[in-house]
Amino acid sequence: MPNTQAPFGFSQWSGAGSVPTYEMMTRKIASNDATACYYGDPVSPLTTGYVSRAAAGTVRVEGIFVGCQYFSTSQQQTVWRRYWPGSDATGDVTVYLITDPNAQFLVQAGGTNIGFANIGEYIQFNLGTGNPQSGQSGAYVELPNTTVTLPFIVRALVADPPGSNGTDITAAYNYVIVGFNNQSFRTNGAGPVGIA
Repeated sequence: MPNTQAPFGFSQWSGAGSVPTYEMMTRKIASNDATACYYGDPVSPLTTGYVSRAAAGTVRVEGIFVGCQYFSTSQQQTVWRRYWPGSDATGDVTVYLITDPNAQFLVQAGGTNIGFANIGEYIQFNLGTGNPQSGQSGAYVELPNTTVTLPFIVRALVADPPGSNGTDITAAYNYVIVGFNNQSFRTNGAGPVGIA
């Protein structure tokens, strides 16, 4: 069965932490940050001390967004959401991120197949289109290459259960397991520059 394009962002696969938090940490998004951030999106640190939805590139990733809470201006109460809509906060937004440097994530490949030969290579992400109804990310990964400062690294392919979406490892839109590469807690003493 061919794979179907249905990206869902970065979904926790494993890590050094334990359930239910997987070494989840909190950070802040500024109340005036109009960039929506969805469940499963990569998040990057800003020079202001805040974080924001990451832009594709050789960016440092702080973690993977898994929800937020803030005081809603319109509802006049604290709300917990799977995504930050980009407005309606009085004060800063508390975001929950998976920051375990050893975490691995399930993610869908883009329009090019990622095969066994790509395991161990660095990989870029694309944000895709998030879903404001469910709050789910639309992020996926692009074709791997040797650029050492890319934010993720391919760790494995998903082939089970056979016939399920994403398990045809010979076709585009297959599922892969990735780990952090250029991430805030993965350093070599000189800063996060892509650690294999």
